[in-house]
Amino acid sequence: MKKHNRYLMFALLYFAQGSIMAFLTALNALYLHSFGLGMTEAGLIGTIGLIPFVIKIFLGILSDKVNFFGFGFRKPYIILGLIIQAGALLAVPLINPGTHFYLYALLAFIMMMGMALYDTCTDGLALDSTPEEEEGIIQGFMVGGRAAGMVISSALLGIIVQNFSWTAGFVFLSVITLIPLLLVVNYRESERSPEARFQWSAFKSFNQKHVIALGLLGALYSLIINGANQLVNPFLVERFAINFATAGYIATVVGLGIIFGGLLGGKITNVIGQKRSLQIALVVSLLGVGLLPAISQPWMAWLIVFVFGFSFGFYETIYFAISMRITDSRIAATMFSILMAVANIGTGIGLGLSGFLSESVGFTYTFFIIAALNFLTLPLIRIIFQGKDTIPKL
Repeated sequence: MKKHNRYLMFALLYFAQGSIMAFLTALNALYLHSFGLGMTEAGLIGTIGLIPFVIKIFLGILSDKVNFFGFGFRKPYIILGLIIQAGALLAVPLINPGTHFYLYALLAFIMMMGMALYDTCTDGLALDSTPEEEEGIIQGFMVGGRAAGMVISSALLGIIVQNFSWTAGFVFLSVITLIPLLLVVNYRESERSPEARFQWSAFKSFNQKHVIALGLLGALYSLIINGANQLVNPFLVERFAINFATAGYIATVVGLGIIFGGLLGGKITNVIGQKRSLQIALVVSLLGVGLLPAISQPWMAWLIVFVFGFSFGFYETIYFAISMRITDSRIAATMFSILMAVANIGTGIGLGLSGFLSESVGFTYTFFIIAALNFLTLPLIRIIFQGKDTIPKL
């Protein structure tokens, strides 16, 4: 496959993921609200839906170790994951969350299990096929693709729901999920070299302090960013009574910020090094979340949520690039999935915690509490880099 088609394939796979994440983190609360449910239930759904991303280590081992009936270690699992996600989306309108809440939660789990499967194997495919000098580029396409999915799908989903129905919205998301299939089907996996084959001994990499600290950093940044992101639209609904279409536009602006943050984050990392980039990300995240309560007029929302989205994309791109560099090729998908699983534990905690806090102390204090958690990253950065500017590849 030509290089630009490979980049497009990775971008579209993350586009599909971004479309669902846009709903889960930004519009799910409004969907549940239409059935009389509150932020506590929305936070619980977010936490349950992300459990597959916590246990994705087993999907990573499967992909690293098992060639799917001779069709490949990555490609067939990606196809299967996309089909599971699309099917679950079509089933969502058949369930009333107000009367069958736990059935809705189970369906969210199944949908996210499909996403976790193709996400894990997409990361593994990127690690298998990307030379070191292109790691930043490929992460830019992947983070940018997911953000583009959030931007486009949030806007269109808001319009579709406002003018048609939630059912039409879920059909739209299902179609988006299937778009990458053509490129994936035509992709040919390369043969693995002997030194890149799965070995259990490679798991010794996790005994190293800087690897552990990097995982904890991922959990903390995910808790902060995704916990805050879940509250943006409900906060604006409470303060300005925005409708579904406006909520979609707000999520779109957040996504645009993520795209710019991701592109700039990748470039900055190559110029000034990983350590300084991560320190800048800390400050940007602190400002991005801490400024949200300052929205006192509707016009201010557009600027401040863009700043928040920028901090999201900037932080995430830098973390992913560092994680990609540190992976051991013998357990590439597994090691990357473990780092991402730890990060997703943070996301699950963040969604539940922010939902609980917002109903206990209000949105304003919740945003301040979440923003202050950024200071906990300082000791982790020292452990990760140990006086160096860049983490050497294992």
